[in-house]
Amino acid sequence: MEGKPVKKIDDFNAQDRINNKLLDSGVHFLLGEIEDNNISEAIKWIVYENLDKKQEKILTLYINSSGGDLYQAFALIDVMRVSTHKIRTIGMGNIMSAAFLIFASGADGERYIAPNTGIMCHQFTDGVDAKYHDIKAQMKESDYCNTRMVNILKAATGLDTRSVKTKLLPASDVYLTADELLELGVADHIFQE
Repeated sequence: MEGKPVKKIDDFNAQDRINNKLLDSGVHFLLGEIEDNNISEAIKWIVYENLDKKQEKILTLYINSSGGDLYQAFALIDVMRVSTHKIRTIGMGNIMSAAFLIFASGADGERYIAPNTGIMCHQFTDGVDAKYHDIKAQMKESDYCNTRMVNILKAATGLDTRSVKTKLLPASDVYLTADELLELGVADHIFQE
């Protein structure tokens, strides 16, 4: 019985070669909407890299996203927190909403923001179209999500609860510059060549 033929490097297309080089370098890109597909890939990447515990390394997660599913962001943040390797985050293009939380959850001292990045943070909101009891239950969950967001940002920035709520999670959307992220402790460095 013959096994599957092994691919030679010459058999790989350009995208395969790029992906292999990035994987070998500990680099992953989180692009577009935060949803189960791209978060699943990011989680698998971190778990894969954590199989090698012999050598301590820094993994680099590039983020360019206008946000999306907050629960998927929570899943990735939980995996980032238990990683034996530090996760460097690099924000570029835009880091907004759920992507903002993922960016902020990078390892202390390893959060880089590109100077022209669009940055936005806001409270959790869920479009409610339901009966009274369902609305009440959804409001409880919204409060719980906002509490988790406050705790994630407190841990990431060192700010107290009041400061997080007034500076990062007030009632309206908050748009920030790269310099403001540094001042608030959400980023550690402005990413420049």
